[in-house]
Amino acid sequence: MERRQFGSTDMKVSVLGFGAAQIGKYKAPVEVVEQLLGSALDAGLNVIDTAECYGISEELIGRTVGHRRQDYYLFTKCGHAEGLADLPDWDPGLVEPSIDRSLKRLKTDYVDVVHLHNTPEKLLRQGDLIEELQRMKDKGKTRYIGYSGDSQAALYAIECGVFDSLETSLNIADQESIDLTLPEAAKGGMGVVIKRPIANAAWYIGKQPGGKIHQPYWDRFNQLRYDFLQGDDVMGQVSIALRFTLSVPGVCTAIVGTRKADRWLQNAEILKDGPLEVEQIQAIRDHWKAVARADWIGVE
Repeated sequence: MERRQFGSTDMKVSVLGFGAAQIGKYKAPVEVVEQLLGSALDAGLNVIDTAECYGISEELIGRTVGHRRQDYYLFTKCGHAEGLADLPDWDPGLVEPSIDRSLKRLKTDYVDVVHLHNTPEKLLRQGDLIEELQRMKDKGKTRYIGYSGDSQAALYAIECGVFDSLETSLNIADQESIDLTLPEAAKGGMGVVIKRPIANAAWYIGKQPGGKIHQPYWDRFNQLRYDFLQGDDVMGQVSIALRFTLSVPGVCTAIVGTRKADRWLQNAEILKDGPLEVEQIQAIRDHWKAVARADWIGVE
């Protein structure tokens, strides 16, 4: 598994990471998660990304691979109350208790990155939330700090110069970051984590999926109608989509979520096809620019 330098940090990360939202929100069985993460770590995975609001995700990670903590970099997020306190989301008072809870769930003394989770730009600009997160770094509860989000808020997070990492959306149906934020993140020496690198594979959902994540991508694909997404070769389509995302300059790792025991290994296998051809990358970019609407930005 190829590894890339993660910005200015001391980490070299696997290009294919693991996004743990699905195992937590859909309460994947422990034995499935043990097989999924155990086999992935054996095959070269070294980035596991989760959040305090992903159901039982953190508990599952701690229970199944907590004993292998030195084998992977662990990223989590904070910002949402999630039953922790009678405070609004993104209140600075949530930061330390949220991180302490995450550490307990994950069975570890520290995480490698804590990302502020979809914090609105207005609240970022107030500064107190960022200061609290920096304090957690100073206390050794996280080695690095980052921002997870999109568009103008992500741009401000880069420009303020305090974050080590950016987690943002990028895929064949979500390309704003290619021009808006990724070049600036690279200039700032930030590590870049890509979420939803295959747009939840929403193109092969046979009916309107509903939900704030799947529905927007499904709608976009119905208008984009990429030629390479026609037909029944789903893994071939995933291959093109994932390799496109990983071809973008500045991308360090792409986190793909699944609750199927063998899916991470299947995705790792398709990366052996190597980089996507330059002509195909350009064709995807050209088609996006011709069809995409101005409001097709990251999906929260």
